[in-house]
Amino acid sequence: MSNRREFITLVGGATLAWPLPAYAQSPPGATAPPLVGFLNSASPDTYRFNADSFREGLEKAGFVEGRNIRIEERWANGDYQALPALAADLVAKGVVVIAATGDVASAQAAQSASRTVPVVFTIGGDPVRFGLTASFNRPGGHVTGISLLSNVLGAKRVELLHQIAPKVSRIALLMNPPIPIAPRSKRTHRQEQGRSASKLLCSMPAMPVRSTLHSRSFCAQGLTALSPRLILSSWTAASGSSRLRRNISCRLYITCANCGLLSYGPSISWMYRQAGAYVAQILKGANPAEMPVLQPTTFELVLNLKTAKALGLTVSQTLLATADEVIE
Repeated sequence: MSNRREFITLVGGATLAWPLPAYAQSPPGATAPPLVGFLNSASPDTYRFNADSFREGLEKAGFVEGRNIRIEERWANGDYQALPALAADLVAKGVVVIAATGDVASAQAAQSASRTVPVVFTIGGDPVRFGLTASFNRPGGHVTGISLLSNVLGAKRVELLHQIAPKVSRIALLMNPPIPIAPRSKRTHRQEQGRSASKLLCSMPAMPVRSTLHSRSFCAQGLTALSPRLILSSWTAASGSSRLRRNISCRLYITCANCGLLSYGPSISWMYRQAGAYVAQILKGANPAEMPVLQPTTFELVLNLKTAKALGLTVSQTLLATADEVIE
């Protein structure tokens, strides 16, 4: 059964009226098409589909790679310490705008690499809190983008887990400590989900996890010690770990389809397409200081009945009826 809701497309204002640069028709020796940087903290082996969605957003706005635009990709492969150097390399290459994707660390690295090169981020947190923008409506600098505000979804995910497994009394929260974000934000994220768990008479121990082979083994040992029945995970902690196969609840559809129990949140592909659309607006002359930070207006609930059956859980007809996607 599959019934995916349509998403409301946001492009952050009216479309600019002047024509696209005619790079494709330029004679030999003419100015090369503009160079766009794509920076991501993860691995292209895992998240190539996000880069593809970014290109879709550009193409919908009239910018096609190899015709009137060039794209330079830089992937940190989980090494957050490498992001500043990767961002600086993109600036040195002469990019006219950087799509800093994946998380706050990428956005901060691109922001610091240049005071003039526009940056379009895709993050889960509050860009004002992290110093990326002055406000949501008027960023005020050379940085803007798309924020999922994932912290506010934590309580909802806990409630959904409780609906599926009302007798569970212990839920582990996996978080990725290497991500250099504000400690206050991490505390807020834990506290919000912890309060929701407390209301449902559940305990929620937080567990630091790194997305590396060594830490996957550590994660498996730690989960055995915690003995949780269900796991609530950030996508960074869950993205590479096959050891979390049967009982993860996360926010990425691809992870839910592979092994998870449920996923609730906005479409990640939507976010990357909007990043492409925003980069296109900047290429046409828009000022990032005046381009409001976009936020999703629609959220997806994906349920994996194969995982539920493996865990001996029964999903109610009410919850099934509200799901956007059901994996059988």
